[in-house]
Amino acid sequence: MQVSDLKLKVDSSQEWVNCVISNFDEFLKDHADCERKASSMAMSFVAKYPDRTEIIPELIHTGIEELEHFRLVYKIMEERGLTLNHSIPEDLYVKQLLKHCHSDREKRFRDRLIIASIVENRGFERFKLVSENIQDEELAKFYHMIYVSEAKHGHIFVEMALNYFDRDEVFQRWEELAIIEAEILNGLELKPALH
Repeated sequence: MQVSDLKLKVDSSQEWVNCVISNFDEFLKDHADCERKASSMAMSFVAKYPDRTEIIPELIHTGIEELEHFRLVYKIMEERGLTLNHSIPEDLYVKQLLKHCHSDREKRFRDRLIIASIVENRGFERFKLVSENIQDEELAKFYHMIYVSEAKHGHIFVEMALNYFDRDEVFQRWEELAIIEAEILNGLELKPALH
C-alpha cells in the first residue's frame, strides 16, 4: 500500500454542496478561518516538537502555503465586500477527531499527524466539489488550485509520520481514524462550512 492509496471512507453529500453554493459568502468566511487555523496548526507542530528536525522545514513550508491561501481567500472576500469573522468559531469536526488521539506522548504525536492528513484529505475532497459545482469560472479555477494543494498536504503529513513510526502501524491507524472521521462527518449539522 502507498500513501496515495489512503482514502476517506465516505463522500460528502450533494446536500452539503448545495448548501455551500447557495450560501457562498458564508463559505468564503469559513474558508478564510480554516486557512488561518491550518497555518497555525502547522506552526504548532514546530512549537510542540522542536526536536523533530526531519519535518520542521516541511511544516514551515506548509504553514506559509496555508497563510498564502488565506491571503488569496481574503482578497476574494474584499472584492465581495466581506469581512472576516470577529472570532473563529469552534470547529466541532476537528475537536471530535482530536478526542480520539492517544494519551501517550509518542502515539499522540503520531495521531495528530494522521488527523492532520485526514483533515487535509477532506479539504481536498470538498474544495474539489466546490470547484466542480460553482458556476463562476474564476472561482472554479481558484478552487481547483486550492484542492490540488490540499491533496499534496494530505500526503505530506503521512510522510512525516513515516519518519518516526512503522509503516503498517501508521497505515492501520490512518484507517481506524478515517472510519471515525466518516462517523463524525455524517453526524455534523449541514452548514456552508468546510467542516
